[in-house]
This record gives sequence, C-alpha cells and structure tokens, in this order.
Amino acid sequence: MEIHSIGVCLKPGQPQTGGLLERLQKWALDHDVRVVVDEEAAHASDLAPTPRRDLCAEVDLIISLGGDGTLLSVARAVGTRRVPILGLNLGSLGFLTEINSNEMEDCLERLVTGDFEIESRMRLEVRVVRDGEEIAEFLALNDAVIAKSAISRMIDLVTHADGSMLTTYHADGLIVSTPTGSTAYSLSAGGPLLMPGLEAIVLTPICPHSLTHRPVVLDQGTLIESELLLEREQQATLTVDGQEGIELRGHDRVMIRRSPFPVEIVASPFRSRYEIMRAKLRWGER
Repeated sequence: MEIHSIGVCLKPGQPQTGGLLERLQKWALDHDVRVVVDEEAAHASDLAPTPRRDLCAEVDLIISLGGDGTLLSVARAVGTRRVPILGLNLGSLGFLTEINSNEMEDCLERLVTGDFEIESRMRLEVRVVRDGEEIAEFLALNDAVIAKSAISRMIDLVTHADGSMLTTYHADGLIVSTPTGSTAYSLSAGGPLLMPGLEAIVLTPICPHSLTHRPVVLDQGTLIESELLLEREQQATLTVDGQEGIELRGHDRVMIRRSPFPVEIVASPFRSRYEIMRAKLRWGER
C-alpha cells in the first residue's frame, strides 16, 4: 500500500495523546509521509488543523484515535470515499478499534510492506420519507434505530421487506443493524452476533409486546420499509449510529437498504476476530 499522507482524527478531550502523535510524526518523517490532523488532534500537536471532512477527502490513510464511537464519527466524515481507516484504541480494546496504541508503528510498517488485511464493512442507506418527500438521508455503519421517546408509550411500526408485509411491531422500537452493528445496541436487545464479513441485515425489536417477535436476519439486498403509527401524545426518533438522527412524525416512512458505499477498516494483524470477541464479551470467564 502506498502511503503519501496520513490523516489523524482524535476523540475530544484526550490531551494525553501528545506522545502518540509525536511517535506518528517521527515514523512519518522517516518514511516521507505527510501528516494531516483534525481540529482535536491539532490541540495535541504542533500541526495546523484541517476540518475533518476535508482531511478525509485528501489522505491515503486515516488513523482514528479513541474508541468505537470515534471511528463511527470518522466513518461518517469519510462519506462515500473508500479510504482505509486504522482504529487505534486509547482505552480498552474495541470491536471496531482493534489495535492498541503501542502497536501503531508495527501496524504501519505492515501496511507499507503489504502484510495486512482491509475489511470492507457494509453500511446501510437510511432515508426518511414524509408526505411523499424525502426529508433526510444517512449512512449507518452500525445501525438505524427507530425508538419511542422516554415518556411515550409503545409505538407501532408497520414493516415491509421488499414490498411484502413482514409484521407490525408493537414495541419500544426497532433496531436495523449491519453485521458490524450486531455487537452494539442490537446485541443488548437480544439480537444475534454476526461476523463482520457477512452481508446481511438484522432486525431486532426493542422490548416487543409479543414474545413471538424475535430478531430476524435478512438478505443484504433487502429493502426494508417501516411506517410509524403514532397517537397524538406519542413521540419517536430515528437515531443513526447513536450519533445523529431526526424526530419522526406519524406516518413517516423509514426506508433502509444496503449502501453501495462500504467502509474500509484495517484489520488487526495481531489478534483474530475470535480473540477480540472473547476479550470484549468475556467468554470463558467465571
């Protein structure tokens, strides 16, 4: 992989990363690589800041410093561009940020020598249609969640798959997730674990009224349409990747399908997928 420029995106409020950025700058200088930093990373370095979206549009590799939430925000800034993201975890190991900060130089060396693997993670295209007009569009790496407000009663979601009636969920909400997002909110709501390389869509109801409403795994090409039925006093929202969203009204339709624009993530060369899952989910511990 030819790397002429590296962009660095930092989780806010992480001043202790100054030493890590110094190490990166030293490595980059030794390899004739330019380093570009976002506004947050600029506070911990002597480099001028570049707006995150501009940074993501110009570099050959993006390093996300933080946790899984930071990488999700970086993926949003990448938009439709296919540029590799290297997730360095500043805390405990993450499902998305699989590489520890002390492994940075070794991982970069593997990248320039070709000894690495990049995983193409599918995303969801999420659109909201109101009164026949599209009012919002999002890209989701983890999930799209339709949920009632904190004080609202259960909501009804009339849900179709490829035009065929699936069911009406009478529940606190519905999670539509990618395989990547199967380890996030969907998992806590009783959804299945999917390997990130799979191409599928998971529908997981949140606290459904009927016990027969169970998570469903659909083919990656399925078009999901969920119409929200609300009584006057009810409120609901659509949240994408837990970081952005929109308030919904009665009879709004949320249309979800696989996006043609995946996210490219550098896989850890130091541990397998199963090691990461065992560590995060504490399998085998007593």
